[in-house]
Amino acid sequence: MTGESADAGSPDIIEAFVARAARHGGASNGHHNQNYVLPLTEDVAHKVGLAAGTPVTVRIRREVALPVVIRTWRDEARILDAVHSALPNVPKCLLEGDGFTVHSYVEGVPLSSVCGNGKPVDTLLMKALAGLLAQMTRVRRGALPPLPEVWPRNLTDSQGFLRVLAQLADRQIRRRNWLAFGGLFTALGIPEDALTRLAERVPAMTRRPYSLLHADLHRDNLIVSYDGDPPLICVDWELATYGDPLHDLATHLVRMQYPDHQWDDVIGAWAEAMGPVRPAAVKGLGKDLRHYVDFERAQSVFPDVMRAAQSLEDTFDQKSLDEATASVRRALKAAAAPLGLRNVPGTDEIERILFRWQASREDGRKRGRGWGADDIHWTPDDRVPEHSEFSRADVHRALLAEGAAPANRVFKGTAHLNSVVWVGGVDFPVVVRRQVPKACRREPSFLSEHAVLQAIEESSVAVAAPRVLALGSGYRNERFAVHTYAGRRDIDQPPSHPVNGLLPHEADALVDQLRALTDVDYHALDPAAGEGDFYGWLSEQLVILVQDLPRESQQLARVLGLPDADRLREILGRHVVNERVPTLLHGDLNPWNLVRRDDPLVLTIIDWEMAVVGDPLYDLVRHMHLTPTRSEIRERMFRRWERLLSPEYTGDWRQDWRVYRDIEIVRSAYIDLDRLVTGAGLDAPNVRRAVDSYAMTLASATAALGLPARSTENPYLALALR
Repeated sequence: MTGESADAGSPDIIEAFVARAARHGGASNGHHNQNYVLPLTEDVAHKVGLAAGTPVTVRIRREVALPVVIRTWRDEARILDAVHSALPNVPKCLLEGDGFTVHSYVEGVPLSSVCGNGKPVDTLLMKALAGLLAQMTRVRRGALPPLPEVWPRNLTDSQGFLRVLAQLADRQIRRRNWLAFGGLFTALGIPEDALTRLAERVPAMTRRPYSLLHADLHRDNLIVSYDGDPPLICVDWELATYGDPLHDLATHLVRMQYPDHQWDDVIGAWAEAMGPVRPAAVKGLGKDLRHYVDFERAQSVFPDVMRAAQSLEDTFDQKSLDEATASVRRALKAAAAPLGLRNVPGTDEIERILFRWQASREDGRKRGRGWGADDIHWTPDDRVPEHSEFSRADVHRALLAEGAAPANRVFKGTAHLNSVVWVGGVDFPVVVRRQVPKACRREPSFLSEHAVLQAIEESSVAVAAPRVLALGSGYRNERFAVHTYAGRRDIDQPPSHPVNGLLPHEADALVDQLRALTDVDYHALDPAAGEGDFYGWLSEQLVILVQDLPRESQQLARVLGLPDADRLREILGRHVVNERVPTLLHGDLNPWNLVRRDDPLVLTIIDWEMAVVGDPLYDLVRHMHLTPTRSEIRERMFRRWERLLSPEYTGDWRQDWRVYRDIEIVRSAYIDLDRLVTGAGLDAPNVRRAVDSYAMTLASATAALGLPARSTENPYLALALR
């Protein structure tokens, strides 16, 4: 029978009893409840119809608890009432009140106290557990609360159920915590739409009849009874749901933390217990269980990371940071495959991210619990002197603000982590820019980005580029730079990039800035610039890139008809390109490196780490290769470029531009193939778009090299074009 409302008669008596539980009861933590065990007083015992002194469990809602679980129902009392028909030993709800419930006490000890996580479970207990899961299928649907509107109408739709679970995890866990933790997740490489994309990828599955699921059956929620009859009792039904029984098996397997060698035994025991009770529930077990296990590991990354980060609020020192880092690393590795996370950060990177995140919350006070904001030390790099508009104290404040930046101000690309912040007393937003450790970028950098930006600023030319405000190193000697921010002044609005190609006035503005680059004094950046053949140097750099590709990428390139390094050098050496006066080049004018702005300069050019000194024609042609460019825009840009630049920069360009176009097509064929093989950088939008059209890139590259195209029936080619 469902618990009686505490509002019915003598509420003061009940409130006093609950208060006493909080003061004197033995406490244990649930997901959203603090559980206290104490004997009933005479007044309360009379109310619930039990003898005075009978032990009960008082469950008090923890208002500060993070929303880290999926809830189907709010009425645990009604769930317990329904479960009693199949599992009569589960707790009974005796009383319900505002923020608390009183349950009957289950005699025994938690399984975790006799058999800790990671240890094998005794075979008899394992079979008893499987029996509990099987008995849950006997709970009548009509006895349970109504299902939410989002539930599949067909209560055998396994695919639909898993999709609903992923959507609920996104809605109830990820979204509710994104404002507070989104910046942390973004820095760790977990995208905002990770669970949404997981829901979209759920495959077709065998249909199985739905039943009641506990959905949180781990060692703390299993009580080993004193008398052994029954041997195990399930408690804490607050997360119970109704769906595919395989979901309960999967969550149980993961949350029980069985040793790997025991998984097959548990699955076998479950199938043996479930078969006689609900034969249809076992169908498709071998094929579909992994999808639920993947989901459990994927959604767990959110609560696991948040709990690890929140643990630093209690103690923030090296020991606690090491423990939190290890926890986050485990969660990321487990979720990487299900969520499609291509590049899981290493231990050092996670540690630095957690340090910045927590230090930003310290408010300059140590509070006797470890490090504080004052421990954010940094060492200036004298190559960038203190800026007149951004003092070193401002740099310190920017570093503090960096860790607290919300997700919409944190941008993680293939090579850099950028956090946009306001600093008090400074009239413009800035971006703290850090290199992603072990970023797999095949194209090298030749000039220092800070030196390039300084040269542009000192030249006072009409080029819209960030200004470098500081350069230095901080915690664990991690290097960083602070730049002016190129996006909107309202930094909560995302920057706008011409991802579908330049509009006519934008094309004009970019050409104008390329002309202005010819006025930048580059000699301090590259004293040897202008000496030698730029095309020959460029070709050799591509040959070196191909030589340095991993063996797997080189092998697949050969299978697909792309030449090896020596043959490529021979083919590229057939071309001769006219010499033009060199100038500073950006080197990577893809649309994500162009930010729209509301002034006559129209576009800001960012990410100068691939800048070189060379033929100005190359910068324009590489831009057209990397950006969708309609023929009329291309002609418009060439005409304006030829008209604005001096002839020494443009001479004989019509003979040469296709040579540069072809070498960029060939470069993309190798680089994008390597990305497909290694998975490097596939989360970046420019990379994703490039590899999605790889079949066209490969055909264009072999044609540019004068080589025959290979048959698409080759299975290796199918791998490359997946």
